[in-house]
Amino acid sequence: MKVRLIIMLKQGVLDPQGKAINHALHNLSFQEVQDVRVGRVVDLEVSETSPEKAKVRATEMAQQLLANGVIEDFQVEVMA
Repeated sequence: MKVRLIIMLKQGVLDPQGKAINHALHNLSFQEVQDVRVGRVVDLEVSETSPEKAKVRATEMAQQLLANGVIEDFQVEVMA
């Protein structure tokens, strides 16, 4: 079963990479861009057959290792 974690910096946490991309887009005449936040996606292939159990296990993985709970939020999506 595939599980996707989407990890983003919490609101209010400085995102220097997002600011740099925002600035570069403005330099390329994409003035409509107001803000950029950069995160990451982690795709997991797990041997779980229950979508509910896969989501619980992926949440535990994110909380214990994959996401920094102090500065990051995450979402878990069961893909299939």
